[in-house]
Amino acid sequence: MADFVRTLSRDVLNTAPDGAETREWLVANGLGGYASGSVSGAVTRRYHGLLVAALPAPLGRVLMLSQLSDRVVDGEGRDFWLSCRDGDGAEDGDDGEQGRTAALQEFRMEAGLPVWRFRAGDAVIERQIVLPHGQNIVHVTYRVLEAKAPIRLRLRPVLAFRTLESAVDRPLARDYRITASGQRYEVSAGPDLPVLRMAVEGGDFSMTLDGGLRRDIYYSVEAQRGYESRGSLWTPGFFSGEVGAGQSITFVAATEEWWRLEALPPSDVLDFEGERRRRLIQNAHPCLRDGAMAELVLSADSFLFVPAGRVADQMRARAEGDEVRTVIAGYHWFTDWGRDTMIALEGLTLATGRHMESRWILHTFGHYIRDGLIPNMFPDGKDSGLYHTADATLWFFHALNRYLGVTGDRDTLRLLLPKLREVIDFHRRGTRFGIGVDQRDGLLRQGQEGYQLTWMDAKVDDWVVTPRRGKAVEINALWHNALRLMAGWLREEDGEAAARPLDELADQARASFNARFWCPSAGHLFDVVDGEHGDDIACRPNQIFSVSLDHPVLDRDRWEPVVETVRSRLLTPVGLRSLAPGSRDYKPKYFGDLRARDAAYHQGTVWGWLIGPYVDAWLKLHPEDREGARRLLEGFLPHLDEAGIGTISEIFDAEAPFVPRGCISQAWSVAEVLRCWVKTQP
Repeated sequence: MADFVRTLSRDVLNTAPDGAETREWLVANGLGGYASGSVSGAVTRRYHGLLVAALPAPLGRVLMLSQLSDRVVDGEGRDFWLSCRDGDGAEDGDDGEQGRTAALQEFRMEAGLPVWRFRAGDAVIERQIVLPHGQNIVHVTYRVLEAKAPIRLRLRPVLAFRTLESAVDRPLARDYRITASGQRYEVSAGPDLPVLRMAVEGGDFSMTLDGGLRRDIYYSVEAQRGYESRGSLWTPGFFSGEVGAGQSITFVAATEEWWRLEALPPSDVLDFEGERRRRLIQNAHPCLRDGAMAELVLSADSFLFVPAGRVADQMRARAEGDEVRTVIAGYHWFTDWGRDTMIALEGLTLATGRHMESRWILHTFGHYIRDGLIPNMFPDGKDSGLYHTADATLWFFHALNRYLGVTGDRDTLRLLLPKLREVIDFHRRGTRFGIGVDQRDGLLRQGQEGYQLTWMDAKVDDWVVTPRRGKAVEINALWHNALRLMAGWLREEDGEAAARPLDELADQARASFNARFWCPSAGHLFDVVDGEHGDDIACRPNQIFSVSLDHPVLDRDRWEPVVETVRSRLLTPVGLRSLAPGSRDYKPKYFGDLRARDAAYHQGTVWGWLIGPYVDAWLKLHPEDREGARRLLEGFLPHLDEAGIGTISEIFDAEAPFVPRGCISQAWSVAEVLRCWVKTQP
């Protein structure tokens, strides 16, 4: 497990105020569930928890165990807290507990698993968190590395059963019941809710029930984001026992049945998970097998999951001899999104050698095509998707092409071709949300009042921040690309006559695109033509797709000015700005409550994933400059020590120091860096 380690020393954690509180860790379980928190142990988000279980609809992801308050008494009787006191986050004086805080000597992500090292008096203790893959189980292991005499360890589980997106003051239950059978303990809150099972493995630990205490918690990040920031957590009591030097114990919590919890000892769980992670790295492209890229391979694993809540999907797929796989778009709050999945597919699965899972993802989304569209997203706790997207389906063609280029899997192509024909036909005739081809010019238009259909999809109440209704530049680049790809596949499968009509459509779209989108006065492309207010001259990164896709729609003689505009006005060390500085709506920072954040989301905020299409476009103009293209990725490397440790954030402020914002770990950010690292290898 020590082969792939990112270590943050005490000095690093203390270089900035609240350095250990603003840095976060995350471990996923392959079902959509996870454990995550701040390095300091403070619960600052509603999404923090040691066990967020992925449960069948209608529950979805449920926070079952918020934190584990851990306390040590060393051999001389001195009392220390490790990372969090009972009910950390409570108002001063609420907990009434005594004791000092142990020194955090080191935090590290060891093969993607968090490990803390503390000094508490004469004792040195390590704590590690493991989630067995494919199970709603968490192991928290404590190892005593040094101690003059056995230490006494006290572990207090603190919880509130709450769906992931619920406000912190809206638990699923107010009253909890704890039952015991030997050293097995179960917390329940009613017949319609899951049971939390708890035990301590190793050592002689007993539980003291102290009446079911409640702690009031202040969630500082939720306050900054404009959400309810005060909630109550409940604790039934605490486990306690002695542990000597060289010994370890493991606290186990789960929603699984006892036989699953006890099937393997904790040491085996750690060994097997370590081996699984080593295999993931060894299966990846050779240039991704060490250093920061190996860490990102492990980060990529956290996004690929079996949607445990959609039981019918699993039964259908298995009946067909398949498996269901999809992609969590980002942690902590995203579910699986069609657009993000298709953009991220190559980096998450093909660069990492997970070709079969790539196939399963394509099959999964192919099954969901309705009226020529794949779902935009699957809400948490729901069995069906929402289809309000104009581009996700067009990215499906792109993802399939990249998959075929690596695997040559004609069976999957033939399986999906009838669905793809349906997609093209619906787009030509017109489908939901005003998505359809303008027969006069062959360009694809989209838009419906109250909906945000492109990837720039921020919406607050009834306010669509960037509606972009009309003919959007990247939508038409994707449409042209999809037509060319489809023509090629039909030519291979059915002959020239089948391909010719699509080539003619693509020729018409290309000619119209180059006649309509070029803005001579600006020297770059319009963002939208035939929009609600005419043609939109805003300088946005969307124009880069006219060059970057496999079949560029833009005439070759205009590639250079477009790429140069993006380089000079939008490029940063961590991606592309979503709007150029100097624009009327430009926002340099993404911060504040929901309305303030969404007003900035696509109005300057930097998006990490956009470095991918920029690298593609750069290499089309400068095919020999792999070294220069590789340098475009290096700005992400120091970022792995901040925000989500060992992963890449969703977005960044538009200006230096490019503070990371949004999700601490985003699928397409990680995927595009991995993909482009492979593409730019010497």
